[in-house]
Amino acid sequence: MKKTILFIFAFIALLLAACQQNYSQRTDIDRKVDSLLSTMTLEEKVGQMTQVTLDVLLKKDTSLNTYTLDTQMLSLAFKKYKIGSVLNKSNYKYPFTRKQWNELIETLQKYSLHASGIPIIYGIDAIHGTNYTQGATLFPQEIGLAATFDPELVKKLFGITAYETRASGIPWVFTPVMDIGRDPRDPRMWETFGEDPYLTSQMGKAAVTGLQGTGQTIDKYHVAACMKHFLAYNSTSGKDRQPFQISPRLLYEKHVPGFQAAVNAGVKTVMISSGIINEIPVHSSHDIITVLLRQEMRFHGFAVTDWQDIENLQYRDRVARTQEQAVEMGIHAGIDMSMVPFNFKFADYLIDLVKKGKISMDRINTSVRRILKVKYELGLFDNPVTYAKDYPLFASEQHKKLALQGARESITLLKNNGNILPLRKDVRVLVCGPNANSMRPMNGGWTYTWQGEVTDLFANNYNTFLEAIEKKIGKQNVVYVPGVLYKMHGKYYQDTAVNIDAAVRAAKNVDYILLFLGENSYTETPGDLVDMYISENQTRLALALAKTGKPIILILNEGRPRLISKFEKYMNAVVQTYLPGNFGGDALSDILFGDINPSGKLPYSYPKYPNSLATYDYKPAEYKDTNNPQNYSDVQFQYQFGTGLSYTTFEYSSLSVSPTEFAPRDTLTVQVTVKNTGRRSGKEVVMLFASDLYASVTPDNKRLIRFKKIFLEPGQSKVVKFKITARDLSFINRLNERVAEAGDFIFKINNLSQKIHLTRDVQFSPPGKIRL
Repeated sequence: MKKTILFIFAFIALLLAACQQNYSQRTDIDRKVDSLLSTMTLEEKVGQMTQVTLDVLLKKDTSLNTYTLDTQMLSLAFKKYKIGSVLNKSNYKYPFTRKQWNELIETLQKYSLHASGIPIIYGIDAIHGTNYTQGATLFPQEIGLAATFDPELVKKLFGITAYETRASGIPWVFTPVMDIGRDPRDPRMWETFGEDPYLTSQMGKAAVTGLQGTGQTIDKYHVAACMKHFLAYNSTSGKDRQPFQISPRLLYEKHVPGFQAAVNAGVKTVMISSGIINEIPVHSSHDIITVLLRQEMRFHGFAVTDWQDIENLQYRDRVARTQEQAVEMGIHAGIDMSMVPFNFKFADYLIDLVKKGKISMDRINTSVRRILKVKYELGLFDNPVTYAKDYPLFASEQHKKLALQGARESITLLKNNGNILPLRKDVRVLVCGPNANSMRPMNGGWTYTWQGEVTDLFANNYNTFLEAIEKKIGKQNVVYVPGVLYKMHGKYYQDTAVNIDAAVRAAKNVDYILLFLGENSYTETPGDLVDMYISENQTRLALALAKTGKPIILILNEGRPRLISKFEKYMNAVVQTYLPGNFGGDALSDILFGDINPSGKLPYSYPKYPNSLATYDYKPAEYKDTNNPQNYSDVQFQYQFGTGLSYTTFEYSSLSVSPTEFAPRDTLTVQVTVKNTGRRSGKEVVMLFASDLYASVTPDNKRLIRFKKIFLEPGQSKVVKFKITARDLSFINRLNERVAEAGDFIFKINNLSQKIHLTRDVQFSPPGKIRL
């Protein structure tokens, strides 16, 4: 009995010591959060979990470039509901100036601090720069940045976003997009870093670091990042916010890694996906938001809904019979903040649910603690507003230079028959196509406005493709006949033939045709497709020009790979610009006329036909094997993942792996020699792929496991080294465990390969717990 009592006292002593140690390890911020939380009322706590859009707080005004705050709504929002967050640029047509943003945020903070003593956290969609502020530096959209294969450059560009967003007085951005673009029909594919989990992970980690910095707290030159949309947004449907079926194994395998990389980089917030996975809206999924994100991935920041998605649980998804039930579902699933966004009913419902005992005060405290911690980490309690005067580098030449570099390194040369490119500067060219002379398609959506429809007005100081070419070789050497133009009002995909015959006639008097095809700006549901082929009018234009016999350089300006197989064979060269931002015209003209050597690589698989939408990491059964008559499947790409030509040539040699037989804890050294065998300096992306020859789950054809971008002068050689472990060869098995299995693997770099052997199995994670 005495031993039992002694054991109990010893256990209690150890427990108290552990508690004391945990308390001592708590930061000053943790203690401040707990102190504030202990003084807050239920209404104040629920207010912190409530986010409304700016339009709720504005008077209805038809002006395009001003706004008027509604004092009655401000009083309702802050005095009664104590709201903790506001988001968005209003629905007024024009973006705000820095002065307008500063004044707006200052006023909102005064109301909030007077009402509750707690600053709001203002959030904005800053997708490719501070795109809702006049004069900000805009760079390529994420899909173009992925094509650079340069994480350090991506880090710098997202650092510009942070700096210029804080100059606007805003501390929180809804970026980066960590979804992977594995469906070329997806209207949000261009917001992603492409189809590959490893590339997405590396770029996402760089983006988060660029936005937030590297410390636990965030200084006035950085912002809180928000990875989105968790999880598997638009992964198999090809249309915005649609239901789809997917296995837990595939979620862990393809969709989790990018988000995990962002979590590991310390991302402060997450936006939940508007999707519906296996008939379960993600906003109601405890498995996705709590079990996977919180427990397994160890994300400690706060989770905000996407637009109106708590309400959608009833109105759209029909899993809740009432709005009160919808709120209960979302909170129990793990939501911390509701992007309501048009009313305050969420707060009313949540308060009632707590009073009825359906949601505990502990659950409320957990969410509010997460939100307050981010506000403290941002320094909002000490400095609730940052001002433009303290940010002299806003839109500076330094920032513009980096944006231009981003555009140059993203542009990808996909085809160059007979080395037709680069062109001489004394040639005469016909410039045609709907994308040639507008800044709107060059930037895409989320540019000055949601759909980017006023971009030409606010980016008129930059050069369109046409203007940049005219400046490069002289107006006298450029003939511009569009042939096809977009309707700038209505659906993005509508274009109308202007005069294809006129373009054909103009081709008679030029040396080359520069044909600019693609898409107009769009995002989200307005970008849903019914036909993957590039528009009928643009196809007619391409075919008509091909009949002239003049050499054609096709320049694609698009957010996703629109099919061009009906006329691609008639094009002498093909250049992909993606959505290169305001410096896309300058960057392209530099490349077309040889001032810059292209170095971009395709971050997705460009399909050839509507029913051939495979990714580069397809399964063996998806490829036609002429030696196996039972395999009737086929993969036909217009251009493969990683395609990207240069004006110089690179030779790969001396691939070696040491050791070639290794145990799970060993580290492999992979090295290869790359030589510039051409006459021009150039950048090359060295990619290491791995193929698992046999596994308990059908293995991918190959996977990208490392890459590095290098610069070589003519005749120069470099030895590129990669360090690889067994984890880099792992996959998710039938039990949702991450494992690497003993057996043979093939490493491939360019045209070289080397077989290696893993001596025994190794498990890297316990079984995943989500059950969908």
